Amino acid sequence: MNTGKGLYTIGLDFGTLSGRALLVDIGNGQVMGEAMLDYPHGVLDSMLPSGVPVPRGWAFQHPQDYLDVLEYIVPTVIKQSGVDPEKIIGVAVDFTGCTLISLDEDGVPLCFLPEFADNPLSWVIHWKHHGAAPYKDEVQAAVQLHNPSLLCRHGGKISDECMMVKVLQVVREAPLLYEATDLIMEAGDWMTMQLTGNLIRSQAMAGYKAFWQEKKGYPDKAFYRMLDERLEDFVETKLRGELRVIGEKAGELTAGMAKKLGLMPGIAVAVAHYDAHAAVVGSGISEPGKVMLTLGTSGGFVLAHDKDCAVQGTTGMTENGDLPGLYGYASGQFSLGDSFAWCVKNMIPESCTKEAEKEGKNIQVYLSEKAARLAPGESGLLALDWLGGNRSVLVDAQLSCMMLGMTLQTKPEEIYRAFLESVAFGTRRIMEAYLGAGIEITEIHAVGGIVKKNPLLMQIYADVLNRHICVCKTTQAAALGAAMYAASAAGERAGGYATLKDAVEQMSELEEYGYDPIPGHVAVYEKLYREFERLHDYFGCENPVMKRLFAVRQQGLESG
Repeated sequence: MNTGKGLYTIGLDFGTLSGRALLVDIGNGQVMGEAMLDYPHGVLDSMLPSGVPVPRGWAFQHPQDYLDVLEYIVPTVIKQSGVDPEKIIGVAVDFTGCTLISLDEDGVPLCFLPEFADNPLSWVIHWKHHGAAPYKDEVQAAVQLHNPSLLCRHGGKISDECMMVKVLQVVREAPLLYEATDLIMEAGDWMTMQLTGNLIRSQAMAGYKAFWQEKKGYPDKAFYRMLDERLEDFVETKLRGELRVIGEKAGELTAGMAKKLGLMPGIAVAVAHYDAHAAVVGSGISEPGKVMLTLGTSGGFVLAHDKDCAVQGTTGMTENGDLPGLYGYASGQFSLGDSFAWCVKNMIPESCTKEAEKEGKNIQVYLSEKAARLAPGESGLLALDWLGGNRSVLVDAQLSCMMLGMTLQTKPEEIYRAFLESVAFGTRRIMEAYLGAGIEITEIHAVGGIVKKNPLLMQIYADVLNRHICVCKTTQAAALGAAMYAASAAGERAGGYATLKDAVEQMSELEEYGYDPIPGHVAVYEKLYREFERLHDYFGCENPVMKRLFAVRQQGLESG
């Protein structure tokens, strides 16, 4: 096989707050250069650029930010690497999702049109947007009636992250906007279209978030008509476009875009995918049963398997979802690193921060070192990992955090450790849902910046899950995964790979070290986890006090 050493691809990772380019040698996965730029407008969750306020819980982005970032990071990474652009044979995009953009018949984002600029729903509807939540029950009812098999693919409960929940909000609350929309696209597909000029959609993204199924396609017209008569022809009109599998070519880089980016026209552009899913192959997974555990601002639990199973609380399952020929499964946690940051900001006294500064340490490093001196269970604390709601397995954004066991003697590092433990307990609850459904888990690969920054957290994960945790060498697994897609899309003729599996096996690497469970810790965490499980089921299923508090809070905000 031609390993293509000395040839390169670029992975473009568009995350929540920034875009990143990784230029990679496809022969061995060596990173030759990396460039990153924050989105100038960030997340529009308080007001639009015009000053129009954004309701609480709503979230949008500016589409021009993506283009501006693209035109900066690609030339920058090429210059930084010193690689000859003629040796770069492909490029691919990964993106957050479900992140939607609405276009007019000329392909212009509707937010750019004066008549819609002050309507929040004309802007890119961000994956974090929860303003559509009131419509998810309608979508759930329509799925239950017309295509109940879809519920199994979404853990039994439709999330407001699904495309149709967000689209239904647009139809109901901005009908003129919907009428003016010619295409509704995943932002990842839209960016790929900017590179190629082709209207190609990712089959994997459609399967995870847009109700597409192999052999069935999208739901029938009766399903969309039940949601709203205006949606009857949604698939044929606003969702039109050919679907292709990850690792395939979506098209070739246009001459105009090549000039802007400093690349050669005609190189392969791969089919797009979600960022968390690109990280599966980026973490070195090319076989069924291996889990990619993402530890970032949020948490991801993603795997490929040859079994078609119904798993409680999956955010999506689809054929060819993460590896061609296998079913992809996705679950996760709304908040992970966000929880630790919130804890430091809101629950840690100033004296700790000053002490950390005195020692020349980051506050989280300082707290982790102090927390590492505690034995499992020593704090007497137990927390639920729901600061941002529960993504899996309960699929409920209205659930909230709680902590038991605090006394007048409770210390800051004990609180911090309880938050670390809570996310590991939440991950175990997800893992047990898979095991209970008959999905065998053979290996866990951990990716994300936190993995190498917080050894205490990684040991807690190993102890709570009672599994060895493999550590991926790269900290940019999503961007590396996108580079692998590009190497596969380029194909052997251009010096790339015949299959995505070949690309993964040549371009990925694990660290020599990992984390093994400590038997004594495992025994204590087994007891604590069972208590966590009781709290999880009680507050998540039996006693809706958190939802009642949420409703009271909303009333207070509205009356205020």
